[in-house]
Amino acid sequence: MFLKSILHLTLSLLLAVLIIPDILAQSIRGRVLNAENDNPLAGATILETGTSNGTSTGRDGRFSITPESNTGSLTISYVGFSDEIIPIEEIERGSLLTVRLDPTTVLSGEVFVSALRVDDSTPIAYQNVNRGEIESRNLGQDIPYIINNTPSVVSTSDAGAGIGYTGIRIRGVDPGRINVTINGIPLNDSESHGVFWVNLPDLASSTQNIQIQRGVGTSTHGAGAFGATLNLQTALLNNTPYGRVTTGTGSFGTRKANVQLGSGLLDNGWQVEGRLSKIESDGYIDRASSDLRSFYLSAARHGNRSLLKADVFSGREVTYQAWNGVPEPILTGNAAQLESYISNLFLSEEDAQHWRNNLGNRRFNEFRYENQVDNYQQDHYQLHYSFMHNDSWVSNASLHYTYGRGYFEQFRRNDDLDTYGIAPVTVGGETVMESDIVRRRWLDNHFYGVVASTNIEQTQAWDLTLGGGYNEYDGDHFGEVIWARFAGNSDIGDRYYDNNGFKTDFNAYAKLNYYLNPSLNVYGDLQYRLVTYRFVGLRVDDNTGDITDVTQKDNLPFFNPKAGIVYRLADGHRAFASVSVGGKEPTRRDYVDTSIESRPDPERMIDYELGYNGTFSRFSAAVNLYYMQYRDQLILTGAVNDVGGYVRENVPDSYRAGIELQAGLRISSDLRWDGNLTLSRNKIDEYERFLDDFDQGGQQSRIFRDVDIAFSPSVISGSVLTFNRGSFEAEWNSRYVSRQYLDNTENRDRSIDPYWVNDLILNYGFSDIPYLSSLTASLQFNNLLNSNYVSNGYTFGWIAGGEEQFFNYYYPQAGRNVLFNLEIAF
Repeated sequence: MFLKSILHLTLSLLLAVLIIPDILAQSIRGRVLNAENDNPLAGATILETGTSNGTSTGRDGRFSITPESNTGSLTISYVGFSDEIIPIEEIERGSLLTVRLDPTTVLSGEVFVSALRVDDSTPIAYQNVNRGEIESRNLGQDIPYIINNTPSVVSTSDAGAGIGYTGIRIRGVDPGRINVTINGIPLNDSESHGVFWVNLPDLASSTQNIQIQRGVGTSTHGAGAFGATLNLQTALLNNTPYGRVTTGTGSFGTRKANVQLGSGLLDNGWQVEGRLSKIESDGYIDRASSDLRSFYLSAARHGNRSLLKADVFSGREVTYQAWNGVPEPILTGNAAQLESYISNLFLSEEDAQHWRNNLGNRRFNEFRYENQVDNYQQDHYQLHYSFMHNDSWVSNASLHYTYGRGYFEQFRRNDDLDTYGIAPVTVGGETVMESDIVRRRWLDNHFYGVVASTNIEQTQAWDLTLGGGYNEYDGDHFGEVIWARFAGNSDIGDRYYDNNGFKTDFNAYAKLNYYLNPSLNVYGDLQYRLVTYRFVGLRVDDNTGDITDVTQKDNLPFFNPKAGIVYRLADGHRAFASVSVGGKEPTRRDYVDTSIESRPDPERMIDYELGYNGTFSRFSAAVNLYYMQYRDQLILTGAVNDVGGYVRENVPDSYRAGIELQAGLRISSDLRWDGNLTLSRNKIDEYERFLDDFDQGGQQSRIFRDVDIAFSPSVISGSVLTFNRGSFEAEWNSRYVSRQYLDNTENRDRSIDPYWVNDLILNYGFSDIPYLSSLTASLQFNNLLNSNYVSNGYTFGWIAGGEEQFFNYYYPQAGRNVLFNLEIAF
């Protein structure tokens, strides 16, 4: 399959080389200026109206674009200026088109993310996903699946169908090292560092655009970016009133409905929009159901030179747990291996029979308790203010507060009563020390803070951004037993553990772009970040049941400099080089499962990037080389520390090195192909693995050298073939991911097989319908070729009976399935 992808890419590149000389003359070259003073507008957007074909201006305001049709129009837009629409047939080819935009007093919501985003003047590898792309793929699945075909991205779903718990890796980097912001506000969980998209269902319906920065990226707020950054901008803020009703259905009992309303820009400067959504799915995996609800409300007040915007959005999820995955022998139908798992994992006879009854069932879920659910709600409040001091100076400030609370409920068979502070019970003269129980483990947390930035731009000279933020996190963790077969002296509401985590995160940065001439600029970015942790209280170990005191405190300073250079070879062509330093603090678990003496050190990384991208009329190409050198990367080794905990340990030296290729080809006026390919090496120089030795006690260690980092495929490719004619659009999406290892030993017996997956998306828009603005029907065939594949997994093991024993679990993804969506706009 991979060879087919390579052949496809090679043939397309060859075809482009052959036809480029013939089509160069069809491009439109121009320059965008400020109508008041004729200063060039860098970063202005030029979009062929009604398509995704677009570009942006360079520092000198110049652009080059090849239209897909000779009968459409170009829309030229820039923040703080009125749009200009020019019919393509009126543009004289071969001459320089000059476009002058008139300033407007209405600021766009984009000003709140501009300090964190990059454009072609910044030496960063990045990808923009616009509103049109989001809408065409938004049929109920989460954000990781909407951006699944962007370079170096691998997405996964616990429930197997892209709804519920989903995750994303970029360049093999896990979600805890990918920094995510919404309107410039940090989204990553302060303790685990992950992003739980399930807490914000249908966020895509209120997302205007997404920027993905690969590598360390530019300075931003929140958890340090250690592999990639995702910046999301919400609020559509259409200038005209609108209403939209969307309903959808699909495989596995999937149902989606939302209502969106917008007031447009009112005479008094106010603008209001909102959304109410509900998504339900039974999941591909048995019982892996999702009941998701969310709302979004935004109100903005446009002043003469200011913008005040308030965003309130919330998500509530109840998902049946599919966290444990499917044991390998059940997935493969290996009866002998299954008996080994049953024996060595000490399953009860009831659980063992459940496993045997499901041999070969890809949709197996080991949980059967009816309320084995995760129940959580997260509310977000954001207040943004932007003020334009003059045409070249804009300042922004934002306040935010996030409140999260909820629990996950579990049935536990024959747990030690002592773990839960329950005294032994005497029944019929026999002392009972174990009992079936149902427990809830709670989270109740608050995250709040302020972020601010100011940008001063001297046209054709320099561009300076100063910013920073201060955030606090206050999270309670506690557990309750809500039922026990033998409850002893316990009462409802008793807490068997209770602890608090408090974290502060201060950051300040300065970013400067200095232009040596219209074609050459140098970039510098300095960030200082100070993180403090404080933990108080008791926790219970999931494996041993031991209760320990987690009280600790730590202060972690980081200095993250970045520098680079950008050279524009010609209109539509640029080359860049950069070096960036990133630092990453350990997670909560790294602290509470250790002592002060054994807790790990922060991670460090130096990211070297070298790239080129260019547009040749109907053909575009980009290449990016990267080398991410890690120092003290945190990984699981299996080692037990001084308090008996299995935690991540620092690996002195490791790296990720690769090449990212992108290409786009306008094959005809109706047909376009876009592809990307990432080839990489992801290595640990020396890795010491520890295994518990149940025969002799203690642990046995083994050294591995030059081994692949877990979950880091050496090949990731994506292909999108798009056909547009009139109101009809079809997309054929293909993804290939090579072998991934479940641990850092590079053992094929503990790995995920390569997979190749194809999706087909059909959209048709009906117009001229009475009383309606439009009606759009969408049909998405996922995994059209019905590939049996898994996208994630894990492994664990020990030494027993004189041999190493490992147990693999996988997350199978759905076979061929369908989603249908109908959008009514008025």
